[in-house]
Amino acid sequence: MRLHQELPYQSTVETDVWNELKDGSIRIEQTIYVERESQRKIVLGRGGQTIKAIGADARREIADMIEAPVHLFLFVKVRERWGEDPERYREMGLRFPED
Repeated sequence: MRLHQELPYQSTVETDVWNELKDGSIRIEQTIYVERESQRKIVLGRGGQTIKAIGADARREIADMIEAPVHLFLFVKVRERWGEDPERYREMGLRFPED
């Protein structure tokens, strides 16, 4: 929602960590993968403002869904041509599109 039409369509999000802490809160670490550095810059925004806003919105939404405080850490990384890697699709539980 934050990126509107600027969202790189070749992007994916992977959850790296989902741990329940002793105080009942949840620590979540996720990586947003894009295919090019220019896309990474779009997701990060000037001075990191876009990813910060995305994280704040997502944190509130997740906390409402699971009814627990959430500590959300987002990372944006470039993984060139990830969309052409059948293994990435399998890891997400998807079938690789055949030509």
